[in-house]
Amino acid sequence: MNYEYVARDEDRRVVKGKLSASSEVAAEDMLGYSGYSVLALREVTPFFQTEKLSFLTSNIKPTEVIMFSRQLALLFESGTDVVTSLELLQAQSTHRGFKKILGEVVADVRGGRPLSEAMLQHPRAFSRLYCQLVAVGERTGSLESVLRRAADYMERSYITQKTVKNAMVYPIILFAATVGVVALMVGFVLPAFADLYSKFEAELPPITKGLIAFTQWTQQYGLLVLAGTGVLIAATFIYTRTPTGRMWWSNLMLSLPYVGRINLLNELSRCCRTIALLYESGLPLPEIMTLAVQSSNNKAMASALAEVQQSMIAGAGLSGPMRRSKLFLPMMVQMTAVGEETGNLDHTLNTVGESYEAESDDKTKAMVAMITPAMTLIIGGIIGFVAITLLTTMYSIYGQV
Repeated sequence: MNYEYVARDEDRRVVKGKLSASSEVAAEDMLGYSGYSVLALREVTPFFQTEKLSFLTSNIKPTEVIMFSRQLALLFESGTDVVTSLELLQAQSTHRGFKKILGEVVADVRGGRPLSEAMLQHPRAFSRLYCQLVAVGERTGSLESVLRRAADYMERSYITQKTVKNAMVYPIILFAATVGVVALMVGFVLPAFADLYSKFEAELPPITKGLIAFTQWTQQYGLLVLAGTGVLIAATFIYTRTPTGRMWWSNLMLSLPYVGRINLLNELSRCCRTIALLYESGLPLPEIMTLAVQSSNNKAMASALAEVQQSMIAGAGLSGPMRRSKLFLPMMVQMTAVGEETGNLDHTLNTVGESYEAESDDKTKAMVAMITPAMTLIIGGIIGFVAITLLTTMYSIYGQV
């Protein structure tokens, strides 16, 4: 759940903001742990959420933000002030949308807003996790190193997602080719031969009769089948936009044979990287878990992390609550326990993240290597079956004549 708060920080300044927590008590505990004295807290339930309407506006590519972060760190190291650095990067940007966003950030910073708060107004480019890291860098005076760590984190996540997408391109093309071949034969090839066979008035083999009956059924009900399939896909899509549907879809994506393991590894790898990055930056664990929940792309994983956060705030630690959930694999739980005992949680979770990324990459490559010949055999099998059936039927007719 999302909450809006008004509080006083350690310098007695009044601050306003938003956070996500499982309950109002958990939200108050998180704010108190971060050094805030709560003045007002209320749950936010907007009718329209900008996150749900994000498909109406194009997000800025991660590569733009990665390059921006590294260049901004270099400018800060050279002694350039914030406004001048942002103006230089705005002038150099070739992306129209990002250029506009940087202009608005510059205006906000000139007006007295901290850089992190100015960036937070533009979720299309800067995620909440990124803005929180910038805020930590502003407080600790280590903005250059924080920007570099954020850029490295985003680059690893981007490369992982791009690798999976690129690996699935060829199987998708083969699947589309298979559907095209079947549609071509059912729509044009088989009907032509069926008309030819009917003119001979000969006894056809059972396989040919079945193939012709399938073709006729497809011609008669094919449009209804396509319409029904379209309605089913649309209904499923609408259902997955609801809270219950999102949770069902998320659980399905993590439980599918073979693919589910890859999705789980990718989610756990992102989770480990996020916690390690934020822990290394000096954020308290309750705030880290909030950002980890928000950065998760899977509703089931986000729910599991929220339960871990709730138990952790109650004093159960981090590894203990993880052990009670089946989504967190044993190696992650064990390494988290080691990190808690030694105080090196960032190093241990980075190690786990690298291990899960490597395993996910290997399994993705193996799956693609398995799918490619399988789809090729399916296409060849369909074409071969139809061709042999047609040829044997022709020979059977010639024999009867």
